[in-house]
Amino acid sequence: MLARLRYTLRETFDSFRRNATLTLAAVITAAISLLGVGLTLLSQHAFDNLLARWEGGVEMIVFMNPTATSDQLQLVEDALTAQSQFIAESTYCDEQCSLTEADRIFAGEPGVRDLLNEENILTQYKTVPTDETDVETLRLVSDAFSELPGVYDVSFAEDQISLISQLQSFFGFRLLMLSVFLLLAAILLIWNTIRTAIFARRREIEVMKLVGATDWFIRIPFMLEGLLHGVIGGALASVGLWAWNTQWTNGVQSFPDNSGFSALVVVDGYDKTVMLIMFVIGALAGAIGSGIAASRFLDV
Repeated sequence: MLARLRYTLRETFDSFRRNATLTLAAVITAAISLLGVGLTLLSQHAFDNLLARWEGGVEMIVFMNPTATSDQLQLVEDALTAQSQFIAESTYCDEQCSLTEADRIFAGEPGVRDLLNEENILTQYKTVPTDETDVETLRLVSDAFSELPGVYDVSFAEDQISLISQLQSFFGFRLLMLSVFLLLAAILLIWNTIRTAIFARRREIEVMKLVGATDWFIRIPFMLEGLLHGVIGGALASVGLWAWNTQWTNGVQSFPDNSGFSALVVVDGYDKTVMLIMFVIGALAGAIGSGIAASRFLDV
């Protein structure tokens, strides 16, 4: 068993050396394609951070002053109940809830987030309109709530959601399509690398078959080689993703306050999940490319 393992590893790394140029090209292509996949997932998560406060159909948020009294809070609740023909449901987000949301919204502005606490955070009433409520009616309702005592501001979702959703769709779809094409190119390049390696050793393979070596015994080193192409590409892509996210996060902190970009960072550990996904995709791409080539061209 140990002898077979040594043979497999030796043949794999010998093949790396013999096909250095093709191997390098396959690894770089895999790394670039996987980095594109990672950036797509990361950007979508960042846009989700921007949309976090509007989840669940929320289209209007009534922000309450930190000093709002219980009577003023009750007045807003009564007004929301009175507007039941336009407001289907409303949810109060208290101090702790608002601080949790601020962790995402001000992820790129830690200085701003550090200034917020339970005594100065704005609490919120998140409202979902009825299906029959049109945009103009909801605007009139929001104007009415902005005049109530204790209300700091009323935020209307239409403009923000429309712009953010368009950006999310535009960048996400195009970046993902580019990544898919590059990933297919990486699989084809790995396939071609393994095919070249098999053709270069066709005499050795013939001799091995004559002395009783099974197809799987011959095939495994080639499949391992392709798998390593994908895994190494995933490792390089992970380093690139970490560097990109670190630079972006540091860069956002220098943007003007309330620029709207502070939530477009990922600091909740999701980037580690994306790196794991890239490793898995890279391994699968390498295994698929090498597996097909080893099965297709083994009969030399």
